Amino acid sequence: MTPTAQELMRATAARLALDPGTNPLVPRVADGTAAPRTLAVLALEQWHVIPADRRSFQHLAERAAKSKDPESAAFFQTLADGESLAEQRLVPLLDALGVTAAESATYEPRAGCQAYPAYAAWLALNAEPADAVIALTANFASWGACCAVISRALRERYGLADEARGFFDLFAEPAPELDRQALAAVQAGLDRRRVTAAHLRYGRLVQAYEEMFWATLASGDEAVRGH
Repeated sequence: MTPTAQELMRATAARLALDPGTNPLVPRVADGTAAPRTLAVLALEQWHVIPADRRSFQHLAERAAKSKDPESAAFFQTLADGESLAEQRLVPLLDALGVTAAESATYEPRAGCQAYPAYAAWLALNAEPADAVIALTANFASWGACCAVISRALRERYGLADEARGFFDLFAEPAPELDRQALAAVQAGLDRRRVTAAHLRYGRLVQAYEEMFWATLASGDEAVRGH
């Protein structure tokens, strides 16, 4: 029997869930031992991730629309719009962490942190949109959980104001409309037989690149702290 969209997405998310105990950086941020410079680097890396992901999501929305998949198109357009909001909210964080406009313009991103958006671009070019919905949605829970921990730590451990934490709050907050759009996109994909087994491979790689992002930042944090 073909699973429903909700059953498929729940099973995929459970199968691909990341163990929060293996994250090498977020616990350091949570207890205030991560270097402030590492937080600035995180923000600078996101300054590069956001426009790349926005273009990828826009391309997926366009591909989905052309292939008569309006449900996936709506989902990816919402993601693209969300990246624009994230970019706006990132500016106060950069300011609070002492990152100047000149540094933002000249900062050279790290390959390990940019592997995720590079793969998102691959998905934008190659994946069936409904498969990409499943793969990316499976990652949102782990990313959102990390953002919630970091936001709280920025207040309690690093003394940052609400506005500076807005970037992380955006991803930590529930997104019921996006969840509804994801379910609609996947159900439409199942109904049209456009969901393939590849969604598991895509999701596994998305999670691996997520882990690479944090590992790269953690390695830089160790260097900054002299460990």
